[in-house]
Amino acid sequence: MNSIIDGHNDLPMRLREWHGSGVAGLERERPPLHTDLPRLRAGGVGGQFWSVYVPSDLPEAVAVTHTLEQIDLVHRMVAAYPDDLAMAYTSADVEWALERGRIASLLGVEGGHCLAGSAGVLRTLARLGVRYVTLTHNHHTSWADSATQDPVHGGLTAEGRAIVREMQRVGILVDLSHVSADTMRDALDEAAAPVIFSHSGARAVTDHPRNVPDDVLERLPENGGVLMLTFVSLFVSAAARDWQLAADAEWSRLGLPPLEFGWPRAPRPGEPESQVPVLRVVDQAAEPAFQPWLAANPKPAATVAQVADHVEHAREVAGIDHIGIGGDFDGTPEVPADLQDVSAYPRLFAELTKRGWTEPDLDRLANRNIMRALRDAEEHAEEHLWPR
Repeated sequence: MNSIIDGHNDLPMRLREWHGSGVAGLERERPPLHTDLPRLRAGGVGGQFWSVYVPSDLPEAVAVTHTLEQIDLVHRMVAAYPDDLAMAYTSADVEWALERGRIASLLGVEGGHCLAGSAGVLRTLARLGVRYVTLTHNHHTSWADSATQDPVHGGLTAEGRAIVREMQRVGILVDLSHVSADTMRDALDEAAAPVIFSHSGARAVTDHPRNVPDDVLERLPENGGVLMLTFVSLFVSAAARDWQLAADAEWSRLGLPPLEFGWPRAPRPGEPESQVPVLRVVDQAAEPAFQPWLAANPKPAATVAQVADHVEHAREVAGIDHIGIGGDFDGTPEVPADLQDVSAYPRLFAELTKRGWTEPDLDRLANRNIMRALRDAEEHAEEHLWPR
């Protein structure tokens, strides 16, 4: 089985929100979580970038505090399961963990709001072991445009370019998921070491602003960067994307209250986890006025074959050495039915094998490309701040 190094998993956020930042119980399945130790093993995961996401609409000083608490949670999680997990700060640490049958656990900060505009905060995060920072989340920062708001900066500001340079100077990977296409282009103009997209798709396959346009993919070989393909249904399936847009339009036309998309609620005190609803994107079916539209317009499911389409398109445009996997498990309720949790990676690899992929190619996708980018970032770094 190919040993997967996945670029993005939001389990820390779910543990914080639903379980009071507790880390117990990961030795068994805990629906509606996508992630636990048995399923990581079943999925062949050998390394995981754990996202320490906090909402991008928080005041920046608050976001810094919450990010530190998320980092603490990951360290406590790894310490609680020493036979299964190992903290990894460098490519050599990842190799050490893989050789010993442990899951290498790396840190990724999802959103530049967590820096509060401070190079000192950035360097402090590097000293705590953070190996990538996503330049934005769903909101702009004062120095970079997000993909999901109307542009205000036209990409990166001068401050944003300086932040990219400082990230690369201290060996932190620049993550361009969530940013606007112009921010992607500006970051590539500035970058001297590889960038990554920790969890994005190909825009030519599904026209979603969170996906990466071909002109950016074409620049990855020169940069050495890696697009880590995601499993998020709305990014993977054009039909799912179109359905969601149509559903939103109909909901608005009916004058119904604003939608609250989200995950299932957390278990209530004393409530068995098995009784918690497995999924609550929004309880549209409970709204009588909306039921006729839902009945006439069943929601399409994304598929593993559609994920494979994104992988193959990225390979065609960027090349076999510039692709990886970033599922976004526990960061979205919207995943393909046949890629339902972290145990399911082998299904994608089986689909690609049917399409003629060789074992060396699958190894590049699984781990070799992101390992090379990590090593290159370390070699480029002028100051090595990560823990030793």
